[in-house]
Amino acid sequence: MEFPEDFNQLELLNTHGHLIPRGASSLWTGSKEEEEEVEEDDEEGERSEEWYLEKEETLKDNPKELTLWAAENNRLSTLHRLLAAHPLLVHCCDEDGYTPLHRAAYGGHVEAVSGLLAAGSKVNPRTIDGWTPLHSACRWSRVTVASLLLQHGAELNGQTNGGLTPLHLAASHASSVKTDSAHTLELLLSQRHLKPGLRSSSGETASEVARRSGPHHFLFEMVEDCVSVVPVT
Repeated sequence: MEFPEDFNQLELLNTHGHLIPRGASSLWTGSKEEEEEVEEDDEEGERSEEWYLEKEETLKDNPKELTLWAAENNRLSTLHRLLAAHPLLVHCCDEDGYTPLHRAAYGGHVEAVSGLLAAGSKVNPRTIDGWTPLHSACRWSRVTVASLLLQHGAELNGQTNGGLTPLHLAASHASSVKTDSAHTLELLLSQRHLKPGLRSSSGETASEVARRSGPHHFLFEMVEDCVSVVPVT
């Protein structure tokens, strides 16, 4: 998919972010009304073990869907069983290109992410919109998952089709008090080979996004003199 030069993917996230897949425990960083609505959904979404077992039963004849679902819902034993029987399922994806690793990443499921990587998952698979698992982790402020992905070679400066880096996504949702956004920014800004000057398709750097999106722009200023930056080529 190609985007026009003036396309603003961050604006699209703000208006249509509810359409982006996210884990059951993810926290949406929208308006107060949206947060209240999600809190209600989360309460309604608390499931019993019996519910999960019934869900697995309905998906048992569709290994791909069950694998994606298990990764998103942190069903570790189910995930292990499926991958042991069908190792190539680690590379499966849904119609939008989200792999089990993407789903585990945006859900913040560290053990599932670790297990998928150990099972041979590629660390940088891309969705049809160019999102890697690191983009997903940073969008939802999953700092522990982001750190694990970076340790396994995730593309620190990878850009989506709209030109967004993981740093753009972390900076764009730094206003939420319910997520670990500050720690996610600190993690990314501490990386030696970070390229903070990369611009999105709308022409913004992550620092510029942070300046208008939340209270953590000072983090960019604090690391400016100490982070080693590889020149943008």
